[in-house]
Amino acid sequence: MSVAFGLAIYFMLWWIILFAILPFGLHRTQEEAGDVVPGTEASAPQKPRFLKVILATTVVTTLVFGSFIGLRQAGFGLDDIPFLQPPSSISSSSGN
Repeated sequence: MSVAFGLAIYFMLWWIILFAILPFGLHRTQEEAGDVVPGTEASAPQKPRFLKVILATTVVTTLVFGSFIGLRQAGFGLDDIPFLQPPSSISSSSGN
């Protein structure tokens, strides 16, 4: 795997995992807290905690990417997943 391909995979995983982690830990909106900052939506979180979300996303992505690299180095591929392979009876019975 080239470095560019590895970085592209890591980048895509990072964004997917970011949006999966983002809603966890949100407790109250500004409206619920009764302190809406002028110029923001009332439904915005009271404490955004961006640094915590970015760090958690990076840690989880690194673990997932490391697992991906490990499986790839072990020779595991999509052909090893049984339900992704087409049934052999369909491909061998087409004698037309």
